Amino acid sequence: MEVKRIGIIGTGFISKGLVQTLGDHCNLSVSKVLTRRNIGDCIGYPKSEFLTNDLDDLIEQSDLIVECSGDVIHATDVIDKCFKASLPVITMNAELHVTTGSYFVNKGLITEAEGDQPGCLAILKEEAELMGFKPLVYGNIKGYLNRTPTLKDMTYWAKRNGISLQMVTASTDGTKVEIEQALVANGLNAEIAGNGLMGINTEDVLSGAAALAEKAKKIDSPISDYLLCSKPSPAVFITAEHHENQREALRYFKMGDGPYYTLFSHYHLCYLEIIKTIKRVLNGGGILLNNSETPRISVAAVAKRNIKQGEWLTHGIGSFDVRGKACRIIDNIGHVPIGLIKNALVKRDISHGQIIQFDDIEIPESLALSAWKIIENRSVKLRGN
Repeated sequence: MEVKRIGIIGTGFISKGLVQTLGDHCNLSVSKVLTRRNIGDCIGYPKSEFLTNDLDDLIEQSDLIVECSGDVIHATDVIDKCFKASLPVITMNAELHVTTGSYFVNKGLITEAEGDQPGCLAILKEEAELMGFKPLVYGNIKGYLNRTPTLKDMTYWAKRNGISLQMVTASTDGTKVEIEQALVANGLNAEIAGNGLMGINTEDVLSGAAALAEKAKKIDSPISDYLLCSKPSPAVFITAEHHENQREALRYFKMGDGPYYTLFSHYHLCYLEIIKTIKRVLNGGGILLNNSETPRISVAAVAKRNIKQGEWLTHGIGSFDVRGKACRIIDNIGHVPIGLIKNALVKRDISHGQIIQFDDIEIPESLALSAWKIIENRSVKLRGN
């Protein structure tokens, strides 16, 4: 059996786990792991012999790339080079998809993996539709939300959970779920309920899911959204309709009385599930989920505080300056996607709660910035007619 060489981009939590997991599969091997850090400083990386700073070396020795750096600007540059080498790319990087992923659609194979909520919802959709369900809600479940967490609290939780400060902050302030559900909306041909996600606060997942389904019926489109529920609950869900002639059977199957039926995926296991998508692609199964060539939804940067002219925004996702909010591109022309904010100079005062516009900040030139302008142009042109 031919062994396929898997190149990995990034050295964080996902990368470390994936390297260890790939060791359990005899027909898959790690080729190289790309890092921008000094290799000698990567203390604690489980397989340091795979580390490289040379992208060309990674490309030359790989049959497939897994991108999990979490850095939109860097990932855009790297994927562009991988595509020029005709390599398929699997990501666990929803941030990349909702910012520049659409630029790569139809240029090569790029797909989000199972393991995080968007990929798990894509798989659940495939299963639901095979059983005859018609999805109305692609739902995420969040246990806690604080739009303006403190540095002290986030430092504590980052250390306790063994993940980066930026990751825990983006999860706490809602940026992560907004990004995930924007990708789901674009990739699974759904809408958002209004000016942002609803994020219904509920102690009962089924009643919350039904409320989202009612909203979907009202706007006559499937929606992508989430529930805020503090009780332990499944990872993701789809609330759907089914043919009337199946109502008695579904009642017997303990799915309730209808007209809405909720299907759950009870886990998302991050790097452990990436293997399933790797095998899907290598076996010719194709794309699981991408952001579509002409997305409807973006994730705008919203100020968490009053920001003064002359300040620098070192980064967007997971910062204490801005958070992400899902929005319709056509209704927010000129907004700054949160994934593009990196070393940005503030050109004029920005008020707390304001959606940041390109006129407000100066962003360094990059392929990611150029790609976004192409995506926005394409999307507006399609939906502005």
